[in-house]
Amino acid sequence: RKAYGGAYIAMNSKHMGSDFNFALPSAEIAVMGPQGAVEILRKRDLAAAKTPDERLGLAVKLAKEYSDRFANPYQTAATGSIDEVIEPSQMRMKVISALRFLKDKRKPGEHLNRGNIPL
Repeated sequence: RKAYGGAYIAMNSKHMGSDFNFALPSAEIAVMGPQGAVEILRKRDLAAAKTPDERLGLAVKLAKEYSDRFANPYQTAATGSIDEVIEPSQMRMKVISALRFLKDKRKPGEHLNRGNIPL
C-alpha cells in the first residue's frame, strides 16, 4: 500500500529483479512520504506561516499536492517501475495469470527460480 524510498526497492521492486509489479490505485509510491517531503522541500514556506494553525493548514495542503503529483501509482507506472495499476477486483485474476506465466521459468544454471526475495 505504501512504499517510500528504500522500502519500495526492498519490497521486490523491478530493481531487485522481480518479474511483475502491480499496484492498486490507492498505492503510494514515492521517494519519500508527503509529510516528510513537505518538511524538507517547503521548509521556508512553512516557516513563513504566522501561526501554528496556519503552518498546519499549509503543511496539509502541500502534502496533498505532493501526494497527488508524486506519490501515486500512475506516476510510478509512467516510469516503468511497476507494470500495471490494477483494480482490486482484478487482483486475483492478474496474480493467477502472472503465476501461471512464470510456473516454468528457469534461469540458466539454476534448477528452479522460485526463491524468496534477496534480503
